[in-house]
Amino acid sequence: MNVMSSALVTGGSGYFGSLLVKKLLEKGISCSILDIIDAPDRPSNVQLFQCDIRDAEAVKAACKNVDVVYHSVAQVPLAKNKELFNSVNIQGTENILAAALANGVQKVVYTSSSSIFGIPKKNPVTETDIPKPLEAYGKAKLEGEHLCKRYIEQGLDISIVRPRTMLGHGRLGIFQILFEWIRQGYNVPVLGKGGNLYQFVHSDDLAEACILAANRPGSELYNCGTDRFGTMRELLEALCQHAKTGSLVKGVPARPTIWAMKATTALGISPLGMYHAMLYGGEMYFDISKANTELGWQPQYSNSEMLIQSYEWYLANRATVLTSSGGSPHRSAVKQGVLNAVKWIL
Repeated sequence: MNVMSSALVTGGSGYFGSLLVKKLLEKGISCSILDIIDAPDRPSNVQLFQCDIRDAEAVKAACKNVDVVYHSVAQVPLAKNKELFNSVNIQGTENILAAALANGVQKVVYTSSSSIFGIPKKNPVTETDIPKPLEAYGKAKLEGEHLCKRYIEQGLDISIVRPRTMLGHGRLGIFQILFEWIRQGYNVPVLGKGGNLYQFVHSDDLAEACILAANRPGSELYNCGTDRFGTMRELLEALCQHAKTGSLVKGVPARPTIWAMKATTALGISPLGMYHAMLYGGEMYFDISKANTELGWQPQYSNSEMLIQSYEWYLANRATVLTSSGGSPHRSAVKQGVLNAVKWIL
């Protein structure tokens, strides 16, 4: 395995990027960050390149004198802006890859997304399955993978890591709504009986997979998720039982609920993205045997462990979360919109 001594993390002020930086520093790897914002918790020994990833010259300057680039910056589904998806997730990715190639970077690790598979026809999903994204975010992330393959052909060493939905300490976004409902004792919905198998990945586990991929020469694809997961109902019931606030998991009719979720998302009155509406009642989980075998990667957290940890972090930091503004969507509270009314009828 290669040993990388210096790294650039794009999106290093965001939820996952900041955790990745922390883990790299713990391993003795010097880090710099490329981001449009400067997070208040950025370590003093981490240089910030405060620029837009769509600025090709600024990106090229940031990629100088680093061994590995971890490309984790992205516009997420909560942004609901297709043009922003394309310019940041596609053009921004090409800028990073071109800069890495020009600067002789030894390795690029591209954090992709399980949304590139849409709603899979079979599970578990493997690295050889053909992606079929169904919405703008998934399509943009897949285009990023296609760009990676083009630059691999030009000699750039790139590993693509595809995570399932991330959880862990500090993970908020739409999960903040779930946590707030349970904190207040409101019931939470599942579609139908909630028997769909659904897999998450802890952000710490994902960071470890990315670092292992960076240290392994050769361009590869790796699917990453926990190896201990069950149904959506089981997961939410475990959290309700842990919280002891009186919240229960309630089944709601699947088809009309999905229709309503899509409609309110399209109207802009729901905080959910179209991907959330399509997959909440769907089933999806990765085969992670390739990452196990080739990287020696083993996830440390189960679905329920990571969700409970995320909930407890929210309770401990709620006052700060609710008064802060700006920053990464995954590190922030979100407005409930029409969901604020839904909780009263469950």
